[in-house]
Amino acid sequence: MFVDQVQVEVQAGKGGDGMVAFRREKFVPFGGPAGGDGGHGGSIILYVDEGLRTLMDFRYQRHFKASAGGNGQGKQMYGRAAEDRRIAVPAGTTVTDADTGEVLGDLTEPGQTLVVAKGGRGGRGNMHFVSPKNTAPEISENGEPGEHRFIKLELKVLADVGLVGFPSVGKSTLLSVVTQAKPKIAAYQFTTLVPNLGMVQLDDGTDFVMADLPGLIEGASQGVGLGIQFLRHVERTRVLLHLVEMDPDNGREPLDDYDQIRKELGAYDDNILKRPELVVATKMDLPGAAERFADFKAALLARGVAADHIFEISSLTHRGVTPLMHKTAEVLKTAPHFEPKQEAVKTADYKYQPEPALKVTRDSDGTFVLTGDKIERAFKMANLDHEDGAMRFARQLRSMGVDDALRDAGAESGDLVAIDDFTFEFVE
Repeated sequence: MFVDQVQVEVQAGKGGDGMVAFRREKFVPFGGPAGGDGGHGGSIILYVDEGLRTLMDFRYQRHFKASAGGNGQGKQMYGRAAEDRRIAVPAGTTVTDADTGEVLGDLTEPGQTLVVAKGGRGGRGNMHFVSPKNTAPEISENGEPGEHRFIKLELKVLADVGLVGFPSVGKSTLLSVVTQAKPKIAAYQFTTLVPNLGMVQLDDGTDFVMADLPGLIEGASQGVGLGIQFLRHVERTRVLLHLVEMDPDNGREPLDDYDQIRKELGAYDDNILKRPELVVATKMDLPGAAERFADFKAALLARGVAADHIFEISSLTHRGVTPLMHKTAEVLKTAPHFEPKQEAVKTADYKYQPEPALKVTRDSDGTFVLTGDKIERAFKMANLDHEDGAMRFARQLRSMGVDDALRDAGAESGDLVAIDDFTFEFVE
């Protein structure tokens, strides 16, 4: 099964907690604080594996979690850093934040990596909190939480040459003739339900990757038929072979077919129409095909299509196939690389707004609720089990402007304030 789009959940590892400890050595009566730092939590890292061709593995595993870092220890010993969780993806995978629509990265090269969720840093041990006023601090930090997010993986096949055209015009047959690929071939529409890839190797040592893309029909750019599901795979190709069949009994006009496919490609992304295109008339072994091709070629020439970009072939008899492949290789040498289109967020009623650093709301009980990335991170790293830790956290909140924000929201002395599941009284 070919899987080219999937959403997964990733959770990086929490940092290890810092340690509260003191030196206990003979003849050293005041050894001082010696609590070590926690280790860094593991990150979630995607990397390109050349052996993968689809996102099939993600159908069975949608949740990935990295390990937490080790806690700090006595004698100023650091906790062990957790190993990163590495996840293999095929080349051509675009990674997007599923909630915001932000493109996180485009993995196209073998061995290329992308950190999609960063592990939390380890909390500091009490050896970091020594001051002239407190030479024996009994506080430490908890480890920072690892990043958590939902990401969308979208595979766009990496092929140099893309075969486009209506269903059953001979794309799969041509691919089977010029490569070792074994696509499904049958006399009905939409035989090809997934992109097929094959390597073309010419006698002069030239080679390139060719993709047989599922047939397009009118309305494909709006999702009709296989539609937009596979149009994305055209984006990375550098040269298009536009196949148009010359069968006199198919009930369609070749020029209309050609125009319709061009229209759908342009509606999806007009940059696709800017790349080199060779027009390939297929099924030239059928009776009456030569006459149809003559009219079709004359119409293309009248529009300014170059004569050396128009070919007639029969995949059944192999007529014209070799010259077509050599011309394709020639055009490919000078064809530029194209960046894939970055799609906007699909949800019509959703507009991403960055989370403010500090937000004050009031619940139905009258409690003021503090939210915001910095506030929540400071809370999760604070050690509130000790008076010194609670006082340090209070100073952190004040430095973040919490007192002023609460006053602006109407808070008075004695009002309750909540951060996550922690509640305290506001004091002017």
